[in-house]
Amino acid sequence: MKKFDTIEYLKAGNSVQQKAWKVLGEHRVMELLEPFDPVLTGTIPLEIDIPGSDMDIVCCWRNIDAFKAALLSFSGEKEFSMSESHVNGVQTVMAFFRMEDLPVEVFGQNRPVKQQEAYRHMMIEYFILQQKGEEFKRAVIELKLKGIKTEPAFAMLLGLEGDAYSALLDYPETDPAIALELRNL
Repeated sequence: MKKFDTIEYLKAGNSVQQKAWKVLGEHRVMELLEPFDPVLTGTIPLEIDIPGSDMDIVCCWRNIDAFKAALLSFSGEKEFSMSESHVNGVQTVMAFFRMEDLPVEVFGQNRPVKQQEAYRHMMIEYFILQQKGEEFKRAVIELKLKGIKTEPAFAMLLGLEGDAYSALLDYPETDPAIALELRNL
């Protein structure tokens, strides 16, 4: 979705979004990650963040060594760490650091960003929030404030059973309007 393709929408957003836009811009984060198609995902773009929520940046690398080198450009930031693992069977490189007290997590895989779970979760959540409105949004935030992660909060409120992360990815199968929106991405 074009709205989330860049971080420009953050400029006119709520106070957390504006701070995110300022920090990401001043530290040239998206610019340094540009070769890896970075997209800010998660709760901040959806305005369902709570104190301590991190800025999740999802990337696609074609050359893992080039991606790791780009991540090392943030090694001077507070609490910097980098790790490599397999997530859902896919080789993944992650970095965590703090910029101006905002936690940042950069997550990269060798597959297009729009096919990665973090992006797909965000888009499904976005369309659900558009349909369900402010009361639903407040309920998600309330659950998050009680310590429940985002996807489980959505699953609880929607009455989804089983693994919340998988159930949310399957949700468009039960909602033709959301399935159509996802096909148009």
